[in-house]
Amino acid sequence: MKSIDLQSAHGTFIAARFHEPPSTPKAAVVIGGAMGVKQDYYAAFAQWLAAQGYLVASFDYRGMGDSRRGPLKRLQADLFDWADDFDTVIAEAMRRAHGAPVYVIGHSLGAQLPGMLRHRDRIAGLVSVAAGSGYWRDNAPQLKRMVLYFWHVLVPVATRLFGYFPGKKLRKVGDLPAGVIMQWRKWCLHPRYHVGAEGREVREKFESARFPLVALSITDDELMTERGTHVLVDCYANAPRRVERIAPADVQARRIGHFGFFRDQFQHSLWARTLGLLQGFQQLQETAA
Repeated sequence: MKSIDLQSAHGTFIAARFHEPPSTPKAAVVIGGAMGVKQDYYAAFAQWLAAQGYLVASFDYRGMGDSRRGPLKRLQADLFDWADDFDTVIAEAMRRAHGAPVYVIGHSLGAQLPGMLRHRDRIAGLVSVAAGSGYWRDNAPQLKRMVLYFWHVLVPVATRLFGYFPGKKLRKVGDLPAGVIMQWRKWCLHPRYHVGAEGREVREKFESARFPLVALSITDDELMTERGTHVLVDCYANAPRRVERIAPADVQARRIGHFGFFRDQFQHSLWARTLGLLQGFQQLQETAA
């Protein structure tokens, strides 16, 4: 594994890790992380996938994890900047893969951003894990009970007071730049999420995406619902897409939830299933060629 700092289009440094396969890579895979989740969380999965023959990249969005440089209250960043970070890592993965296909595995937020990337035409397939629209009415029931207080009171008051969202202190999501949390708030209060809140330009970017998309929806996800997953998937209106539901009983587990997919207990089940999806993308590409 190699840890490197990449420079984004606007000069910001992004901490990334590249896990090398034992031989020439079959393809490159970029892991897009969830909101407030450090790339450390995906390390075991990335190492396992590299052992299967893939060049695997993970990264921290600016202001997060190893990409954090200085106080968050001084950081001017929003979700468009985080999409730029994603693009920066994809560009480096493309360079290192020497012409091999590039796939994205997006966890939650990591599957919400690819439709707006500059390099979306270079993505050969997207596996969406526990991702959906963040619109509050599409949230899981237990989350919906407090989410309006979160968006209308806690987020604006705490962000104004601290200059960033102090999620660690509040035990909510994690520390986030003010621009990120306030833009996310705007998305989550709109029925069409980002394509509705940001308007025509973002909607048309999603509609221009043509990469195949498989969304893995978890039945016991405490944040995302099946409806929310379909809303997000349908933002990629012109891409080949489908939703697959996964229940804990399908993998002999008591629980998966929003964050469980990347635990190594699922190496022979959920991880192997993901490997099969990547292989399916590659077969689809070979058939089309």
